[in-house]
Amino acid sequence: MYNLLAPLSSNLRQELGMQRYWFLRYACSFLVLLFFPEHTVAAPAQSNQEKIPTWFDPLITLFTGNLWVKGAAVILLTFTIASLITWLLFKLLRWITGKSRFNLDESVIHLLRPPVYYSLLATGIYSGIEIMPMSEKITMILGQGIRTIGLIVWIIFLSRFATLFLKRLANISQAHAFIQNRTLTLFDNAAKILILGLGVYALFVIWNIDMTAWLASAGIAGLAIGFAAKDTIANLFAGVFILADSPYKVGDYIVLDQGERGKVKNIGLRSTRILTRDDVEITIPNSIIGNSSITNQSGGHHVKMRLRVKVGVAYGSDIDRVREILMESAREEKLVEKEPDPRVRFRAFGASSLDFELLCWINDPELRGQAVDVLLDRIYKRFNAEKIEIPYAKHDVYIKAFPGQLAEQDGNKD
Repeated sequence: MYNLLAPLSSNLRQELGMQRYWFLRYACSFLVLLFFPEHTVAAPAQSNQEKIPTWFDPLITLFTGNLWVKGAAVILLTFTIASLITWLLFKLLRWITGKSRFNLDESVIHLLRPPVYYSLLATGIYSGIEIMPMSEKITMILGQGIRTIGLIVWIIFLSRFATLFLKRLANISQAHAFIQNRTLTLFDNAAKILILGLGVYALFVIWNIDMTAWLASAGIAGLAIGFAAKDTIANLFAGVFILADSPYKVGDYIVLDQGERGKVKNIGLRSTRILTRDDVEITIPNSIIGNSSITNQSGGHHVKMRLRVKVGVAYGSDIDRVREILMESAREEKLVEKEPDPRVRFRAFGASSLDFELLCWINDPELRGQAVDVLLDRIYKRFNAEKIEIPYAKHDVYIKAFPGQLAEQDGNKD
């Protein structure tokens, strides 16, 4: 019985160190002596046939005859055994995860160590309390208190683990994934609320509190709040879906169904605020945005936006020269991106003009108005210099006769 740790391999002995190994061996032997005093235990330096020296007898009598001392000894030994087991367990886990290329495992091990140690500690303390000759009610209250502290420790661990896991998941997610850095706070808070709710439920179970009345009250309160704050809840859920679905983000230029166009300044749980080019901030409830068609001019793989500048020239103009002028005007302008290259399209034979369209890219949708202004200015000046006519609507009016002549014609007819 004394050789309880004898099967340990020599490699593990070297890993533990001889002092820790012999200390753990004596501690386990002392526990056997404490709980099974009728068994004989061979000393480590003696053969299996030799007995413990007689000077252990008073110690054995003390621990086997006094339950208070026996319980206290179990509690004291628990600290040592829990430390050694925790050290061994996480030494093994670090060896297993050392070959992993992700550092999430090491972070989880660091977070997991306190709750595992406390769980082992709580088990030993509760065992020692049960040995002590206390009343059943006191033992139950102390046990519930120990379990409550353990529950708090595990709630803290799960909250930190959820935050760590969501952060790593957001960092490796793609651009349009459900969990991203900008939606991290939302999911982190939701996870913590869920963990806290489960923890409160477990706390009620530990202290034998009936949850029926509480759940019924919560259901009635939820119905009342739902009817009273219907619009607010609609905006709240729409805000959650906007953050999760991410049709746009802060800094994007969006155009709404009503024609409002501006830069998104803030996305809240109740509303979205956009700033127009007139420096006017518009606050739009999320429920309206959730049911509207939104054009995100900053969306796509990059922020660039393509301009379409329509130009009409008179019939008979040199269309090759028109193409050259439009291309040169775009390439010479600094606001126009070099890549992709501008292009010109001959769109249609209009009623009074040949319709062309200049297609070019700008770096930011915010520059659209300025870029169109500069391009139109360049094109008009080049057309004037090249004597290329820009047609405009003309109406020829033919006067058949003046009013006096019409009256004489009518009299002659009579």
